[in-house]
Amino acid sequence: MRPRWEARADLVVVGTGVAGLTAALRAHELGLRVLVVTKASGPDGNTRWAQGGVAVVLPGEHDEGDTVGAHIGDTLVAGAGLCDEDAVTAVISGGPAAVERLRERGAVFDAKPDGHLARTREGGHTAFRVVHSGGDATGAEVERALLAATADGRLPVLEQHVAVDALRTPLGVVCGLLVLDGNGVPGAIGAPAVLLASGGLGQLYQATSNPEVATGDGLALAMRAGAMAADVEFVQFHPTVLYTGRGARGRCPLVTEAVRGEGAVLVDATGARVMKGVHPLEDLAPRDVVAAAITRHMATEPGGIDDHVFLDATKLDRMATRFPTVHAACLAAGIDPARDPIPVAPAAHFACGGVMADVDGRTAITGLYAAGEVARTGLHGANRLASNSLLEGLVVGTRAAEAVAADLALGLLADPKTALEPVLPIAPVADRDSLQRVMSRYAAIGRDAEGLAVVGSVLDLSTVDRVLDTRRLVEDAALTLAARALIAAAAERTESRGCHVRTDFTVRDEVRWHRTQAVRLTPTGQPVLADPVMVWGAA
Repeated sequence: MRPRWEARADLVVVGTGVAGLTAALRAHELGLRVLVVTKASGPDGNTRWAQGGVAVVLPGEHDEGDTVGAHIGDTLVAGAGLCDEDAVTAVISGGPAAVERLRERGAVFDAKPDGHLARTREGGHTAFRVVHSGGDATGAEVERALLAATADGRLPVLEQHVAVDALRTPLGVVCGLLVLDGNGVPGAIGAPAVLLASGGLGQLYQATSNPEVATGDGLALAMRAGAMAADVEFVQFHPTVLYTGRGARGRCPLVTEAVRGEGAVLVDATGARVMKGVHPLEDLAPRDVVAAAITRHMATEPGGIDDHVFLDATKLDRMATRFPTVHAACLAAGIDPARDPIPVAPAAHFACGGVMADVDGRTAITGLYAAGEVARTGLHGANRLASNSLLEGLVVGTRAAEAVAADLALGLLADPKTALEPVLPIAPVADRDSLQRVMSRYAAIGRDAEGLAVVGSVLDLSTVDRVLDTRRLVEDAALTLAARALIAAAAERTESRGCHVRTDFTVRDEVRWHRTQAVRLTPTGQPVLADPVMVWGAA
């Protein structure tokens, strides 16, 4: 099926989360014709579900001795040796200006009685540096402000339009996007620059903090266009997602890490502390450490419970006002956090890897850019530091827009008129239910060679080549590709590091594995490991 309608722009942005809208607004300010595409409605992405806040050191806000350098250091420690230090420095240093621009666009953060911004502390942070809004509704406020800034009509947003494939020239340069509209009618958007800001891939797993739209579409589109992905084996599981019963599926309510930052502690059914003696920071250890500790603890079935632990917040005085979103979710589940410990368990939360891009959003494919969770800039390494994700979206989104404007001005991008005639692609599609079940069982926290091989076998048996002519097929094809890329990288990395926990290789190997892994597609569409790519600065 060929396109039945066309549109033109200087830049087409895929996604209406923090990275996409920040980039689109900045590009518009720079005089570019921008078109934003999102497969659902504007607010339906991951950003509005972010609870904790934005990790940033703001001058003049009574930082109590905190520094940008300390924030950089905490990020590097959390990343378990695989961060790109230059990328970390660029993003963290750009945080103050990015947050101020967001405030100028109307975002309101919580303040203390003296007028300075209120700040909390989360896992892996050595200081109180996380600014927040609405107690635990920071993402919702960020999304509200950014969407409001587009409401004057000067920044068109195509809702219910799913990105399917990149338009390319005969030389493989990206020059637009093939999409399906809400009725499944294909259209071609000609644009010398395409920015992917499509979020993560939490729907690879049965239980996740991500909404249903997080299906890895941008990762798949980029790889089909010739880009490489990296660090895809590092999927962060949030330690404390509300446990709503055995076999919970889909998006589960998050219990923000800031609850622990304010003094709540993890306990098992017997009342014993889960994190006691596990890490010097105990309940505020980095997320990978806490999630793995909970998983190990559950395996011992303390008090006869093997699928969740508890977060004891009964000593917090202001639970209902400080964390209204968490409080409401608990009450809806029949839990009163003032009297009852909150049942929690780890669930898929954030993709630390993604499309290989620099902090200006540029990929190795001319005309293709990536920002936010879909991108691997080197900021997160093997494990993301809490509340660095909104920060990354703000900083890299801005820088990507400026990079596009510069590349256009220098004449580095292709004329969309040179694009090859687009057709809907054919790709392998696995049964989603089977994929989620086997990924949750064998490729979540705790993996081994045998289990990863089982995932590959199940995908082989349940995969059929399909024309991607519906949103569901686009999503399922993306999940299939993402799963294959993840298990290829996870099987090769014979160590445990950050979010990647191998039960058959339990220690970190700094001799062989102090490096990232890149994954590419073969001409037949199979993800395979690329030649080793050493981490910047690694021996």
